[in-house]
Amino acid sequence: MEETFYWHDYETTGVNPAIDRPCQFAGLRTDWELNVIGEPLVIYCKPQDDILPSPIACMLTGITPQQASIKGCHEPQFIAKIYSELAMARTCGVGYNSIKFDDEVTRHLLYRNFFDPYQREWQCGNSRWDIINLMRFMRAIRPDGVDWPDYVSGLPSFRLQDLTAMNGIEHDQAHDALADVKATIDLARLVKKKQPQLFAYALRCRKKLFVSRFLNVKSGGIFLHSSSRLSPKNHYTALMMPLLVHPINQNAIICADLSRDPSIFKHTSEELHHKIFMGNEALKENNDVPSLLTVHLNRCPIVATPKLVDSKIAQKLNINLDKCRANWHALKTMGLKDQLHRLYLGKEYPRKNFVEQQLYDGFAPNSDKLNFEAIRSDAENFIAPATVNFSDPRYKQLMINYRARFFPTSLSSDERSIWLDDCSFRLTSKDSNYLTIQQFNSEIIELSNAKNCSEQQARLLCDLTDWGKKVATKYNLPT
Repeated sequence: MEETFYWHDYETTGVNPAIDRPCQFAGLRTDWELNVIGEPLVIYCKPQDDILPSPIACMLTGITPQQASIKGCHEPQFIAKIYSELAMARTCGVGYNSIKFDDEVTRHLLYRNFFDPYQREWQCGNSRWDIINLMRFMRAIRPDGVDWPDYVSGLPSFRLQDLTAMNGIEHDQAHDALADVKATIDLARLVKKKQPQLFAYALRCRKKLFVSRFLNVKSGGIFLHSSSRLSPKNHYTALMMPLLVHPINQNAIICADLSRDPSIFKHTSEELHHKIFMGNEALKENNDVPSLLTVHLNRCPIVATPKLVDSKIAQKLNINLDKCRANWHALKTMGLKDQLHRLYLGKEYPRKNFVEQQLYDGFAPNSDKLNFEAIRSDAENFIAPATVNFSDPRYKQLMINYRARFFPTSLSSDERSIWLDDCSFRLTSKDSNYLTIQQFNSEIIELSNAKNCSEQQARLLCDLTDWGKKVATKYNLPT
């Protein structure tokens, strides 16, 4: 079987994949030469009324909860259809900003609905990729062949709709999932045509083994990297040095930006901890925070040889080559490994209160995975607590949530009472980190009062108001 790309995009009810929910998905398969194979998949997901959508997100997509309710299927069926495409052997799942967003939506969908969250990304010769990283790297190093948009401020824009508009690519319905997918494919075709070697190179960066050659902490060699976390003043690109394998995540390499003065590392551990983990924007502007970047081997980072940075490219990227080499030599002799190891090992991460936000608290035990397929294939008959023996407490709670949303009559009176308390807390308490009914209504009022609110948007906001009233009535909420 030949390798294929599966281009895909979600429209969602907000920007947090752990909290917000998908409302639409589109996917389209192509061969390695970007020729379309088969028909697109376009599906909607019914909303869950215990989690409110962001009114701003609804205005952006034009999809109301009522529309998704009519057009959509329940979340277990929604993700099952998506999984059958993404998990097909030798599939490279790809999108625009998909590593940071769409793949996170997929992982959380899989987690909530009793699939392995990661298996489809690597099993059976599968992989994943992201076009936005390719675009950053191309603009920095090999920009010819594409017209590049800027914001009014003069900083580079990598918004899909800006790139398509600048390059005459059809994209009339931005934030419609299928329109975004087709526009992404057309953008990839343009890059592949104009810079085929660059396209092929960036595609190799989806492989951990290839990327790891540039991130060898023992040799500590200089490498070139493009990332949204680097400065736009340098076209999001820098010469860097790998310092340390993250003590908790072996796929993460802690690296230093060689444009930064390494003398800022000469602080006590307490001062350095503050500057690394709690430094504010003012400190960063003053160049007083060590520019440490965590590069993840499994997130398709664009890494390359520093030989690409000749004097012309260095001038364009505002990179001082002599300074970078001097800083590299200084860092080689500073012996930072042990100090950084202790700092990153001791970093405290905020605890997530709700189980659906706890995907990254650990992998599912193999014994628990044995239950997954049975739950998915026969959920109505596989719901009694005595028959589901999870060792991971997260999956015990996920099972209650799953039954409450999709098989509510299966709950005992005690389980239903606990579920309703959880819903009420999510919908009324700011401490939950979910959008509360009060915040939901306030956002609707603010958007309705905006001078640029169109008649169509006003109707959408009325629909959202009706949805909020329905939710408030069901859960007996103050509004």
